[in-house]
Amino acid sequence: MSSSGPDISELSDTQRSALETYTTVTGQEPVEAIALLSRSQWNVQIAIAKFFDGEGPDPVEEARAAIETPTPARPTRQTQNLLHEDLAARFSPASPTAEPAPRIETQPGDQPVYRPPFLLALIFAPFNILYRFLFSSFRLFGTLFPFLPRLLNTTASPALHNARRNTTGRRTLAPKDTAARFSREFEEEYGSNSLGFLENGYNMALEKAHRDLKVLLVVLCAPEHDYTDAWVRETLLSKEVTDFVNDPQNNMIVWGGTVQDAEAYQVANSLRCTKFPFAAAIVHTPNVSSTAMAVIAKISGAISPTEFVENLRAAISQHKEPLERIRATRAEQQASRSLREQQDSAYERSLAIDRERARQRREEEKLIRDLQQWKQWRSQSIREEPGTDVKDAVRISIRLLSGDRVIRRFAPATDMEELYAVVECYDVLTETDTSEKTAVEKPDGFDHQYGFRLVSPMPRVVYEVDAACSIRDKIGRGGTLLVEPIDDESGEDE
Repeated sequence: MSSSGPDISELSDTQRSALETYTTVTGQEPVEAIALLSRSQWNVQIAIAKFFDGEGPDPVEEARAAIETPTPARPTRQTQNLLHEDLAARFSPASPTAEPAPRIETQPGDQPVYRPPFLLALIFAPFNILYRFLFSSFRLFGTLFPFLPRLLNTTASPALHNARRNTTGRRTLAPKDTAARFSREFEEEYGSNSLGFLENGYNMALEKAHRDLKVLLVVLCAPEHDYTDAWVRETLLSKEVTDFVNDPQNNMIVWGGTVQDAEAYQVANSLRCTKFPFAAAIVHTPNVSSTAMAVIAKISGAISPTEFVENLRAAISQHKEPLERIRATRAEQQASRSLREQQDSAYERSLAIDRERARQRREEEKLIRDLQQWKQWRSQSIREEPGTDVKDAVRISIRLLSGDRVIRRFAPATDMEELYAVVECYDVLTETDTSEKTAVEKPDGFDHQYGFRLVSPMPRVVYEVDAACSIRDKIGRGGTLLVEPIDDESGEDE
């Protein structure tokens, strides 16, 4: 890699697709994204999990950096997220019985299937039949002499391994779909169970066990093995084993696969499985490093449920103490985080209440200003009282809410809205120097509504503002009216 960074043009199509998906989710720069994806074997799910959960130190990279620079800098994100695990690793003794849990390089599940032309397939049909016959014979020979397949697997090239994976006749799927297919086939074969197999790939199961501080129980089945069916029914699905696995105090999760699938076959080779049926317990070991996962138990062969449980219990008890310390530390951090979130939430609610009160206060102040401006505008169009020479003028006595009594004469053709306007604008009409006031325009967007009504006391009659008649027709030559405020309760009573 040059000093200017990796060349994207040198990546394959699959790597470019993984890089595009990763940068879309995380928003990380391509140079840093390529480095993290290469450390994750170009598995997008693992790289995204490392980006958000923090990535631990790489022993190879640390040794290489120690040669180049005497004091390498520690990543800030790792220091923040894994400080408590590093402290636990520093003061905890290492376990000599645990071996590192391997990761595998999964194959993409959407690889196109090559189909030769019909004429070519017809020509090579005899060779294909002969190959299948020889392969079936070799499998039978391998069953009779089980050490030969292991010897060939050790010495064969990766190309032969890939050929072995593709001869099972099963369609290659993505890791998640492969796990879902195994869970479905397992339930169809042995009935519903309470093991709860994870429907994720093996690498994602490792990440989940590391993130949640749980014990990962890996179950590998070989359907062609004689003891598989009896072991699953009598041991794995026994009440003793299922109760132990589902016990919350044991903190266990289960991932399973059949060696007929490529991923489970790779897992079996990585875990150095030499005998079926096979199960392995994997757990995070903070006494080794902040991201280390180790195989703490391997259980192979047809054993009884009691022996199976005892092997798991003994292995878990040896690594339980450091995990409990990390869980306690995480619980304290979670409690502190929850307390901060509650405080922040209360602060946000208080700010929201203050903002709402300020908004209501501004609206009330604007409403008061608009109402005052409307009164000044409406008072400009209120007609003066008719003179004494008008014989049919209507004389109205109005008692206001303040207790003041207003006596005013109106022309007989005046409508009821004019009477309401006089009451509403009474404070403006009684101001001095009305002749010197400048013209006022109606406020924009203000919909005025009268907040009172006029009623006669005895007998009680309500005179609505929108009455389609004049004051003379509605009230007569004179009368006494009271001003009543309009509120919700009075409206409901009416």
